[in-house]
Amino acid sequence: MPQQFRNFINGKWIEAKSGRTFENRNPAHWNEVIGLFPKSGPEDVADAVRAARAAFEKWRLVPAPARGDMLRKIGDLLVKSKEEIAREMTREMGKVLTETRGDVQEGIDTAYYAATEGRRLFGHTVPSELPDKFAMAIRIPVGVAGIITPWNFPMAIPTWGIFPAILSGNTVVFKPASDTPKTAVRLVEIMMEAGIPEGVVNLIFGGGGEVGNAIVSHPDVDLVLFTGSTEIGKQILRDGSSTLKRISLELGGKNAQIVMDDADLDLALDGILWGAFGTTGQRCTATSRLILHEKIYDPFMTMLVDRTRKLRLGDGLLQGSEVGPCINEGQRKIVDSYVTIGKAEGARLRCGGSIASGGELANGWFYEPTIFDGVLPSMRIAREEIFGPVLSVLKTNSLDDAVTILNDTVYGLSSSMYTRDVNNAFRAIRDIKAGITYINVPTIGAEAHLPFGGVKQTGNGHREGGWAVYDFFTEWKSVYIDYSGRLQRAQIDNYESGS
Repeated sequence: MPQQFRNFINGKWIEAKSGRTFENRNPAHWNEVIGLFPKSGPEDVADAVRAARAAFEKWRLVPAPARGDMLRKIGDLLVKSKEEIAREMTREMGKVLTETRGDVQEGIDTAYYAATEGRRLFGHTVPSELPDKFAMAIRIPVGVAGIITPWNFPMAIPTWGIFPAILSGNTVVFKPASDTPKTAVRLVEIMMEAGIPEGVVNLIFGGGGEVGNAIVSHPDVDLVLFTGSTEIGKQILRDGSSTLKRISLELGGKNAQIVMDDADLDLALDGILWGAFGTTGQRCTATSRLILHEKIYDPFMTMLVDRTRKLRLGDGLLQGSEVGPCINEGQRKIVDSYVTIGKAEGARLRCGGSIASGGELANGWFYEPTIFDGVLPSMRIAREEIFGPVLSVLKTNSLDDAVTILNDTVYGLSSSMYTRDVNNAFRAIRDIKAGITYINVPTIGAEAHLPFGGVKQTGNGHREGGWAVYDFFTEWKSVYIDYSGRLQRAQIDNYESGS
């Protein structure tokens, strides 16, 4: 029998009230059941929120440096368990081992960064307009945070939300993706081992329709951080508005890499292979479009197609595997449907375009790395997020035209340009409409100590990562201390009229 897991509420592992479960399977070997997890409902969410609300009253009074010390311990424990977590993560979500090690390392980096913020969480002191009066603004925690995360980074993205939330003094109800629940269990076990008190972090498994919606609509959840599709993000924003929740949305992307005619083509080739096919293209920052200058278009396409055909698909735990499976059958069907759309639109299929099913690949959800060229900006494969190993190549004749093509999308997450011209690099940085721009680097590779997020329909203005996320997880309180011993009135005319 497969191992059976439970929700974690108020410091205890308990079954869902419904008694129902769902299976977690290996996308590279679909016959392998990793575990059974609770199929929870609104009643389980209510218990978790109740526990988080009660714990908040004590946790908010713990000094931030002491909370930071616990985050440091979490980082230390993640270091010790890095290889174990990475291997289990590859089993449950498919990406190759080098990438899952990086996923865990991102959690480690985020823990250590959050630990240092425990001794900062800077406020502001400013002069008062009145004598013998002191004025300052301080940060205070908000309350109960709902953290709803995706499957493609099952350690990194939860830590981006949970660690700054609890460091700031909030408590958490955490709903991981149903495709990657086991990594969430290990993360919560480590947080408890580090000394996080009961009720501060609560873990609820289940689908978005039952558990996610219950978190968003619960009146005692004060803020929600969600990473996922733009469609679901818009629904969360609508549902949360009835209680005026603070909501942070990190949504879709249709990221592009520009390669100018003066670029280092070997470097740009390495970048596009990593950006387009790393994590099997299943990243919100994945390079989905390649914009090539016409002067280097033909030779670069020859290089690109040749290298792409040599990429090795396989179980991410096997040495030599470079591209793992899609996360599940449904996602592979979506990828295959976009290949059909691309052909129908008149784009030219240069390589890939089929389900990979030979030998060991037959037991998993593998899809060949796929490249279309002759793509026009108006085509669906150039405009819609695919979330798979499909790259659309477009042609440009100038920097201005390339930037126009790049910006011609409803999304604005990540972007990249390869060039040796520093002037063009700075023009691109200025003119590209995206939350992240890389120069001579692919569109993937964000670092934990910088803000992460996008513009347009990629989000709603908040940022994860770095110092900016602490603005989301804290409230500002203005404080005035008058030591004059008399009534002083602000917000009236205290200035004598000039003659």
